[in-house]
Amino acid sequence: MARGGQGLARVAVVVRAGAAPLWWFGVFAAGIGVLLPGLTGRRIGVMAGAALFILAAVVVAYTRRKRYAALVRSAARASKQDVLQDRAVTVHNWRRGHRWWLLLAFVAALASSFAVPAAGGMLLAGAGVGLWLKAGWLGRRERAEEALIWVRVDWLGRRVGAPAGKPVKACRSTGVAAGDAAPGGARRR
Repeated sequence: MARGGQGLARVAVVVRAGAAPLWWFGVFAAGIGVLLPGLTGRRIGVMAGAALFILAAVVVAYTRRKRYAALVRSAARASKQDVLQDRAVTVHNWRRGHRWWLLLAFVAALASSFAVPAAGGMLLAGAGVGLWLKAGWLGRRERAEEALIWVRVDWLGRRVGAPAGKPVKACRSTGVAAGDAAPGGARRR
């Protein structure tokens, strides 16, 4: 890292990093869970799962939006010495830091299928969709501001998962062409 510079990770990439694993673990857990009759029966389990899916997606998508908006508005321009972290590195670090939590969530979703078939898996999948929605919202903000939003890597915490947490005091911004991820955290085409 250059003298005086900071390692920076994209906020939208950090938010989006957990979407795919949560979605796929949820889909697999729901698929396996629907094969079990459970205590409530499949019909009730799937209907409860659908409600949990929608609830999780909405709650995850709208949680902490005011904090994200405040950080975006107050973002200072990144300096030339700042080092921008690649999208793949950010995603890898997030998934590595959360691998045990993801595995535990998958096991819990499977175990819940013995009581309410498919509901736990659909809850996980809904959380994944909520993260995609939140990353999309951040992408629209970045396009409107014509600036990509970055956060210091050392402020993200040990598991690289809190881009709007208490340690984050401010964000940095760059032009929309910086880095290897498009607005919203998706791969640049």
